[in-house]
Amino acid sequence: MADGANPRGELIDGGVADFLDVARSLSGRAWRQRPAEPSLVRAHMQALGLDEPLARALASRGVQADQGADFLTPTLKALFPDPSSFMDMDAAATAIIDALQATASIHVFADYDVDGASSAALLVRWFRAMGAELPIYVPDRITEGYGPSAKAFDTLKASGADLVITVDCGAAANEAVAHAGEIGLNVVVIDHHMMREQPPQCLAVVNPNRPGDTSGQGNLAAAGVVFVLLAALNREARARGLFEGQAQPDIRQWLDLAAMGAICDVTGLTGFNRALTGLGLGVMSAWGNPGLKALLAAAGAEEGPAKSNHAGFILGPRINAGGRIGKSDLGARLLSTDDAAEARMLAAELDALNIARREVEREVTEQAQRRVEATGAHADGSAVVVVAGEDWHPGVVGIVAGRLRERWRKPVIVIGVDAVNGVGKGSGRSQPGMNLGRAIQAAWNEGVLMAGGGHAMAAGLTVKADRIDALRDFLNERLAGEQAEAEAIDLVEVDALVEPGSATRALFEAFEKLAPFGPANPEPLFALSGVQAREPVAMNGGHVRCRLVGPDGASVKAIAWRCADLPSGKALLAGQGGLMVAGRLKADDWNGRRGVQFEIEDVADPRMAK
Repeated sequence: MADGANPRGELIDGGVADFLDVARSLSGRAWRQRPAEPSLVRAHMQALGLDEPLARALASRGVQADQGADFLTPTLKALFPDPSSFMDMDAAATAIIDALQATASIHVFADYDVDGASSAALLVRWFRAMGAELPIYVPDRITEGYGPSAKAFDTLKASGADLVITVDCGAAANEAVAHAGEIGLNVVVIDHHMMREQPPQCLAVVNPNRPGDTSGQGNLAAAGVVFVLLAALNREARARGLFEGQAQPDIRQWLDLAAMGAICDVTGLTGFNRALTGLGLGVMSAWGNPGLKALLAAAGAEEGPAKSNHAGFILGPRINAGGRIGKSDLGARLLSTDDAAEARMLAAELDALNIARREVEREVTEQAQRRVEATGAHADGSAVVVVAGEDWHPGVVGIVAGRLRERWRKPVIVIGVDAVNGVGKGSGRSQPGMNLGRAIQAAWNEGVLMAGGGHAMAAGLTVKADRIDALRDFLNERLAGEQAEAEAIDLVEVDALVEPGSATRALFEAFEKLAPFGPANPEPLFALSGVQAREPVAMNGGHVRCRLVGPDGASVKAIAWRCADLPSGKALLAGQGGLMVAGRLKADDWNGRRGVQFEIEDVADPRMAK
């Protein structure tokens, strides 16, 4: 065990010095101890009765002395915002209740991802509780693309729609929404994406990221914004006497859907959004939503306490599979249904689509990786990688961009070009410190793109094939000023130094008090010093499994994802000793064993780390 560490994983004061002297790991990153103000650590220890390692982890996540209790035990009562603090929220509630009372034909227009499906399901379930059915329209990713279009609004108008509520989309659809107005179709927009200064002209645009909004809830997913809308709808309906003789819908029963959106859209889990997510996972744990219950079964997973992993890695990818390579409305239908038989049918279809999606994703990833690495574009000092290929499925380009971003540690945009019409549809994933959504919006403003938008860490776009080189040049110039800062903060921030023998279930459960984890509340990262990888095995998919053995002979099971051909994976497979390894503890409950597994994030060789 290194000097200053102990079996409980206590943190070591390191300031800005390299943690364990790792200035450059095998992935090229420096290691730092996550900084925490000592006085704040002591305040958390005294007020909350926490041990020093956990109190320090809490302080290092920016939780102030008066916020600790709400962070560890978040409640809606303490953290729920006033719906009226959202720009246009009152107008949206008024318009929707007006339409409901007039028995107008109301439809919901949703994005095809988990956040869109969850948002639509929240509204469907509220309307159902009010005795009305809410038809769902989800555009086809291939033939219609993202968000509202004039054609889609024409279709809805022809079907008899009077009011359309867009969820997880619409904030940047100024032209399409203007067309809706021209044909006499009312629109309410509920969104959370970056948008232009001038909002679409419609009855209401509710978006915490709208310029001028002062709600302070910009980290919400669309499902979170919709959840607040439900509270506003209850308030407006109550004011009009609509609940006389009947109970108002208890929106807390649908917190699981809000949690799905928050986790799968990778939102910052702080404040009210943390309460939504934590309490939502509690609701999810009862598996009362027929769709979630059926999908869990289709995935071969067991029911039990729900964790972020259930939403992000088991349920979410399967719901997204419908929008990626299948029928775009499958996810929304699954989360909305109360029919167990229908839920099982939809879940089986989504699970099959997810299997097919994995194969398509693998093929596109391999092609894109080979194409970029053959030219050296990933290592030429450029700020962003833009790679395109004919007929790459637009439903997987976002996942592929994410995989390659992890590999190359820089923003990546992957574009699938339709060989017939010469139009490319792409998706990008970014690094912390580089606002990709803002850069894509700027490219659209300059006429480089046919369409585009997003947020800091992810963006989507449509571009003519002959403008892809211009897009690459524009983004590299636009993001060059953010590149140095992003590289400077691309660190491995360690919470605690432990020995393999101390990486136990008890340690895992102690730090689980900080869950749920996500952006702004990262999962605790532990470091092991001077370990050897024994019994290493290269697995399908480029993963590496091994045992990490410390100087005293104690060991912990470990796995490293998609790294067999990278320096870290090669070091593990070679069985090198004296390694520094950083990673996260994960529960290992296979066959009831209640153990842990060390999920490796980074590897450093002290002979090369300084």
